[in-house]
Amino acid sequence: MSEERVAVRTTISAAIWLTISGLLFAADQWGPEVYHMASGLSLWAMGAIVSMVCCIAELCALGTHGFLAWKGRPAAEAGMIRKMYRLVAVIAIGASIMYGAGKLDSVSAFFATFGGLLLGWSLQAPVSGFAAWVLISVKRPIRPGDRVQFPSLGLVGDVKDIGAMYTVLDQVGGSIGSEEPVGRYVLVPNAMLFSQVVINYTVKQDAAWMLDEVVARITYDSDWKVAEKILIDAASAVTGDIIKATGVKPYIRSDMYDYGVYLRLRYQTSVKDRTEIASDINKRIFIEFQKNPSVDLAIPFIYSNRAGAGDKRESEMPHDKDADLIQSVDVHQIRAVADGFDSQEIDDLAKSIASKGLLQPIIVAKDAQSESYQILAGDKRFEACKKLGWKSVPVMVQGPADAQ
Repeated sequence: MSEERVAVRTTISAAIWLTISGLLFAADQWGPEVYHMASGLSLWAMGAIVSMVCCIAELCALGTHGFLAWKGRPAAEAGMIRKMYRLVAVIAIGASIMYGAGKLDSVSAFFATFGGLLLGWSLQAPVSGFAAWVLISVKRPIRPGDRVQFPSLGLVGDVKDIGAMYTVLDQVGGSIGSEEPVGRYVLVPNAMLFSQVVINYTVKQDAAWMLDEVVARITYDSDWKVAEKILIDAASAVTGDIIKATGVKPYIRSDMYDYGVYLRLRYQTSVKDRTEIASDINKRIFIEFQKNPSVDLAIPFIYSNRAGAGDKRESEMPHDKDADLIQSVDVHQIRAVADGFDSQEIDDLAKSIASKGLLQPIIVAKDAQSESYQILAGDKRFEACKKLGWKSVPVMVQGPADAQ
């Protein structure tokens, strides 16, 4: 619902309650006699008081809405505070009815005696959750529409609603490998907010920027300056509006490893469009690398993309006598000799290979009769690759199996 419609609706509601209250006060003064409650108030007067309380709540909500709009705050914040006003109005109406019935002293005495005990014994978590809701509504560290992270829970989500007991999140990631909403709602008890660290990605909902990076891996003989220009141009083209809004331009950080250079392109991105923006930048970089012969992608064991495709002459590439022996072999052609490995050790090795790649090929010998390969070294690495679901693995062929 738009801010204008909310303001009009609240104004009409306040006018209706004010009219009803005025009519009931008039009826109390000049209308027919009706039943008087124990406190001496007539039903006309009690109805007028209840209507006036509702009118005041709506007027407070309208004033808060206008003030927050003037401050440039999201409309969702006004909705949060409006719920608070309505709760206070309900409590005030209940107290007015108890007063009219002459029961206010009795009710007060009862709660003074047993209220604290009951709340402390049976409502500890709800009271904590309610207190957290009040604190969030007043301070507003998170709001509907924000993207938040609970590091200790491993949870990222977009805030859909903040109720008296629960905060509702649309989970981000979890079922997929990127930061996009998946449409799976998560209820987080508000009481947990007192004991959890919460990271808000979108403190400014209208300008929610964060630092992100795309990594390109190039060979040592690539033209570094050309590669940097390709990366910077790609980020500038995709995030031009963000650069204009933030004043922060993309930049490069780099480090070297065994097979080439990591160029880390860092840029400001939109929190909720982060995955889409990174994908567009990667696509532009890949296309430009294919066009430019002075920049090549580094690939472990093959050295480079073009070397692996056969586009470079042997004299143009650094020569490694072992590189000629490395080839990719289907896992079903490889026979492992050892078995009985520690499953935890294989799991840890699989995680390392998944994040860093297979840094050392498996050593095998070919069986001339069966056209299969026997592992000479690297049984654990082979089992880890199979656990990751690899269809083929890089191997170094030493010679016939019967020659070993």
